[in-house]
Amino acid sequence: MSVEPRDAALARLYDLDLAEDPGDLDLYLALAERTGDPIVELAVGTGRVAIPLAAAGHHVVGVDADAAMLDRAQARAAAAGQGSARLTERLRLVRHDMVAVHRADLGPSLADGAGLAILALNSILLLADRARQRAVIATMGSLLAPGGIAAIDVWLPQIDDLARFDGRLSLEWLRIDDETGREVIKQAAAWYDEQVSGLGERFLGEAEAAFMRIDGKPLTGSPWNQRRLPDGVSDAVAATSVTSPNYLATKSGA
Repeated sequence: MSVEPRDAALARLYDLDLAEDPGDLDLYLALAERTGDPIVELAVGTGRVAIPLAAAGHHVVGVDADAAMLDRAQARAAAAGQGSARLTERLRLVRHDMVAVHRADLGPSLADGAGLAILALNSILLLADRARQRAVIATMGSLLAPGGIAAIDVWLPQIDDLARFDGRLSLEWLRIDDETGREVIKQAAAWYDEQVSGLGERFLGEAEAAFMRIDGKPLTGSPWNQRRLPDGVSDAVAATSVTSPNYLATKSGA
């Protein structure tokens, strides 16, 4: 049996994590109608936002540094186009650091700037320090045509939220992955660092990887254990067989 590459597994699990619609697409469709084309989306991921925009007739350039994410986006676009080249012609995917990207990197359609620049669903928190977060906002401004709009979606925690971020492990969901037929669990732990005014979060998924090991090391004696899961969940999850890499990600921000 072939082992799924780690990056490909993360991209697949990213889509599973967003299987429940975040409810933001109507906003971007409305903004796109207001601003006109072209549209650029930074941290395009697997195309959750960009592909529906292209399907609605907009010309979209999506930027991401993750090749596996872009591979899934390309496959998703091809499937959405149902054999028609028109959708894929309206969508251009570019592998690049979103902080350092320039108009010239994105093709001739961006020569005069974008009507709309999008950084959706907390993607700015993937940038681990304030300097890079400020830099990506400046980058978005440089990609816009005069009068263009930059839309950044980011969660701003309240004081009560920060009080709960003490490193405790919680169960977020247990779902069936239709691509593999396996049960997948997502756990999360978050903590607030007053020294940097930063929020850190770790996600553990794919039941066996989350409960049995991190990067091949057993979790015995680690705070990442089953004690905070609801009764009965740990037994069901422990019986799940998982072969793909564990789902680990880190993000922090102001």
